[in-house]
Amino acid sequence: MTSIDIHEDVLQALKENKAVVALESTIISHGMPYPDNVEMAKSVEAMVRKHGAVPATIAVLDGKVKVGLTHDEIVTLGKSQNVLKASKRDLAYAISHNLHAGTTVSATMLIAERAGIKVFATGGIGGVHRNAEKTFDISRDLEEFADTNVAVVCAGAKAILDLSLTMEYLETKGVEVVGYKTDKLPAFYSSESEIDIPQRLDAPEEIAALMKTKWSFGLHGGIVIANPVPKDKEIAYDKMREVIHEALADAEQEGVHGKEVTPYLLAKVSEKTQGASLKANIALVLNNAALAARVAAAYAKLEREAK
Repeated sequence: MTSIDIHEDVLQALKENKAVVALESTIISHGMPYPDNVEMAKSVEAMVRKHGAVPATIAVLDGKVKVGLTHDEIVTLGKSQNVLKASKRDLAYAISHNLHAGTTVSATMLIAERAGIKVFATGGIGGVHRNAEKTFDISRDLEEFADTNVAVVCAGAKAILDLSLTMEYLETKGVEVVGYKTDKLPAFYSSESEIDIPQRLDAPEEIAALMKTKWSFGLHGGIVIANPVPKDKEIAYDKMREVIHEALADAEQEGVHGKEVTPYLLAKVSEKTQGASLKANIALVLNNAALAARVAAAYAKLEREAK
């Protein structure tokens, strides 16, 4: 069986039932150029520590599954060319071929669960793509939520997706979607959309109690914790809808399809918002890291009290 290399700080925290927050690595390998990617990764880890948890950035380096990266390992991932973007489908290939790979939401969730980490912070999750009724383009992230006992703090699904169908899919899979201090689904760059959110909780302790209750009762699967981007950094929802509509039209005109659509659209959105979308992205990732650390601390306290 392929082993997981867990950083000693993370391992010690897990042994002592202390708070740990998993972090994905595609933001390092595919999200930004070097050295911005490394600085961002370190800022997110620092935010997790500031709010009382141990960060565990997850990646594959030279075919080894890593849970918790050193500074040098983050730099290696940030500088390397042709790093694989690995979802669940790609993990065995990356490991067997001794590759570097940044882990997506689905792969990070899977590895986090195997390491014993219950809380994961990311930017936005994948979901049902627009026109999925024709393309069947649905992110593996949604299936992982159905299969994996990890709570994921995010700013909703990426705004370029079909948010309504994404919510329907999660409901079908029995996945709780919890709004943190909100009754509306966040739309990544925007703090809310027109979509109602089924459950609202206003404190990390309430979220931790839900996690504990769900898994203690034997209800398998993850939890989406939808945390709105800070108001002072958001882009108005109506404006973002126009920008995304224009970007989608550009993609169709230029014949962009398949796995190239998402990076193309994100780049176009950044261009059309004159960089405002990137600033919102950075703000929401840090905001999610802070909340995830507080949720992880509350959950770890419940676990210690139960022993």
